[in-house]
This record gives sequence, C-alpha cells and structure tokens, in this order.
Amino acid sequence: MTEPQLNRMNRGEQNPQLVVGRGNPNARLMLIGEAPGAEEDARGLPFVGRSGQLLSELISEAGLDEQHQLYICNVIKCRPPNNRKPTAKEIEISRPWLRQQIDLIDPALVLLSGATALQAMLGVRSGISKLRGQWQTHDGRDYLPVFHPSYLLRFRSREAGTPQDLTLQDLREARRRLHLLSES
Repeated sequence: MTEPQLNRMNRGEQNPQLVVGRGNPNARLMLIGEAPGAEEDARGLPFVGRSGQLLSELISEAGLDEQHQLYICNVIKCRPPNNRKPTAKEIEISRPWLRQQIDLIDPALVLLSGATALQAMLGVRSGISKLRGQWQTHDGRDYLPVFHPSYLLRFRSREAGTPQDLTLQDLREARRRLHLLSES
C-alpha cells in the first residue's frame, strides 16, 4: 500500500484504487503524467477523465495510435487526497514502481506530461514552458516534456502558438522520432 492510500484510509476515506497504466506494454513510446484524478481512481486507468479525453484526441490528431504505439502511466499510482499535487515523499515512494514500469516497457522515447513528471524523471524544477518541445537525453532514453492535458483544458483554441497547438506539434514530433526509430 502506498502513502496516499494510507493517508486516505487514516482519514476514513474510501481506499483509492491503484492506477498502473494502459496501452501497449511493448510500445516504444511512453507517456508519463502526474497522478490519477477522480475518474482515473474510479476506473483504475490513467488519463480517462476530461484531460485524458483531450489527450486521446490530440494523440489521434497527431497521427499516433494510442492502443498500439503508446503506453500511458503516471508518476504516482493512486490519487492524492483532495486531488492535490503529489508530495516529494509520495513521488519518492512511487519511484521504484515507475522505474520498474520503464524497465519492463523499455521505451526509447518518453513524453513527460507536466512539471511533476519532468521533475520526477529528470530532476528539473523549472516550469514546463521553458523545456517543452525540446528532447532531453537521460539514462539512454530521449524525453520530451509536453504540457499536461489538464493545463490544455484552459486553452480550447488550437490556433498557431496556443498551448494545444504546441502540444499537437510535440506529439507530431514524437511520431516523427518514433518513425525514425522504426526505420533504423
């Protein structure tokens, strides 16, 4: 049992569900988000709520097949109390699970969705805006920071230069990079 689960149980809240991942376990592309939200906790799958629906829409529009080309998970595996940002301790407790997922899936490319994923995986504390769209190499893998879809929900426009447009460009870049890997 993880710390967030214990915290919720100690407060008498319903035991949160573990949300491990979804998609192709043999994918060469992985997307890592922050933590499950209410809908994810209820269904036991990452990115299935409103932000996940937007993410799926953008993935499809970028020409990626979510079921075959992608594996999706989160830094922590259960919903933090009151849907707050995960604490450093919660991230540290969950890190071995995430490392094992990465080792088992063994993706060549990883999308880091939001600042929490960026910090947890690369130790970078700066805002996502400064690094989004720029590949980062770490431990033999290429990481691409992208905006989190919950942030994108605030900006519905896809006009050039908007957060949704930039994320769509990032996803198309990931598709291009994935295609280059399959050719080599």
